[in-house]
Amino acid sequence: MSDLTNEIVLRPRFRVSLKANLEQLESIFDDASTNPFLIKRMDEHIFVKFKKAETTFWTPQLHLELSSFEEGVSNIRGVFGPNPTLWTFFMFLHFGVGTIFIIMGIFAYSNYSLGKDITFWLVGMFFLVVIWFALYAFGRLGRAKGKPQMEQLKQFVRDTIAPFERINSDT
Repeated sequence: MSDLTNEIVLRPRFRVSLKANLEQLESIFDDASTNPFLIKRMDEHIFVKFKKAETTFWTPQLHLELSSFEEGVSNIRGVFGPNPTLWTFFMFLHFGVGTIFIIMGIFAYSNYSLGKDITFWLVGMFFLVVIWFALYAFGRLGRAKGKPQMEQLKQFVRDTIAPFERINSDT
C-alpha cells in the first residue's frame, strides 16, 4: 500500500496483491480487532468506518473489495472516501454547477448570435467557475482534516494483512 502521495485525488485508492486464498482473507477481516472501527462485510466488500463516538463531519471511511482470479492469490482494492451521503451531495453540487454553467453558456452564445449584451451571462459563468474552485477547495479541506483518521484506517489494513506475503502493491 503506498503512502497516497497523489495530491490531486479527493478519494485516494490503493491495490494490494497477497499470497492468500479469498476465504482466508475474508476470515481475517471477520476476526479483526475492531476498536475504534465498525467493520461490515457483504460478500467480497468490506466497509471499515469509525464508531459513532469517533465520527466527525470529515471522518473518512474505507471500502475494500476483495477478489481472486487465480488460486492462492487475492487482491484488495481500497477506496478512502467520506460518508456516502456527504459524497453524493458533494457530487450533486458539482453536477448542478456544471449544468447551470452549460445552460448559461448556451444563453450567452444565443444572445451573442442575436447581437445582444452577454455581460450578465459571462459574469454568471465566471462565478460558477469560482464556485467550482470553492467546492474543490472544500473537498481538499475535508480530506486534510480527515487525514489522521485515514492514516488510522490505512494502519488497520496493514496490521490486518500483515500475516500474508505481499506480491505487489500500488496506488
